[in-house]
Amino acid sequence: MKKIVFLLLISLSAFAQETNSTYDEKLAKELGADEYGMKTYVFCILKTGSNTTATKEEKAKYFEGHMNNINRLAKEGKLVVAGPFMKNDRNYRGIFIFNCATVEEAQKLVETDPAVKAKIFEVELTPWYSSASLMEISKMHDKIAKTKI
Repeated sequence: MKKIVFLLLISLSAFAQETNSTYDEKLAKELGADEYGMKTYVFCILKTGSNTTATKEEKAKYFEGHMNNINRLAKEGKLVVAGPFMKNDRNYRGIFIFNCATVEEAQKLVETDPAVKAKIFEVELTPWYSSASLMEISKMHDKIAKTKI
């Protein structure tokens, strides 16, 4: 009987997950990571909006506000990643990855964007599960960007 129990324990240990020897509990907590180093974000796709009548000057004003809003949300830790898409046939203009767990919270954040308010952009929002280390991207980016936007 002892032999069977011993063999059973050895078999079960083969299914046990390996503990990461470089795990940093303090950093994991700071970044909001779960036991797998992951967390929930909201992924946003910006698409060409329905406003086709804005003048060149109006668009310039909306884009200036759009960039100011991006910078503000990034400084607040609410916007983790943002960037434009290259020319494509889907009318995709860019992405945001928001540091929030619900689409409702992300919707409130995108509504602060003047280009979204003016319908220059329309948005699609969906929950997204990814590495909590994304929260460190802006720190890394500051170290490699020679010129700030």
